[in-house]
Amino acid sequence: MRKGGAAYAIAALLAAAVIPAAAAPSAHAARAYTIILNKMKFGAPPPDLHVGDTVLWVNRDLFRHSATARARGFDLDLPPGKTARLVLKTPGMIAFFCKFHPGMTGQLKVAR
Repeated sequence: MRKGGAAYAIAALLAAAVIPAAAAPSAHAARAYTIILNKMKFGAPPPDLHVGDTVLWVNRDLFRHSATARARGFDLDLPPGKTARLVLKTPGMIAFFCKFHPGMTGQLKVAR
């Protein structure tokens, strides 16, 4: 090895150890979606929800509503004209309803 070659090799190894590798791109960047409550109904849930996404529940109705998970994972109070935010943390099918109007129902399908 040449006289400067050893120093160059050591410097290259040290640089490789110090410089972090580029992070792999995320398979899904978190997004925000809106479900509107109006005329005693939940709007259609978005079809492509993923863990980490945010759902904004907007009550445009004259009545107080809730977005309540049947499995008790969330219970959002929605007075008229108000918005609530939910960050999805677990994958799967999540059935929900309005605890003030039990005929109002829906389901979120959340992928990983």
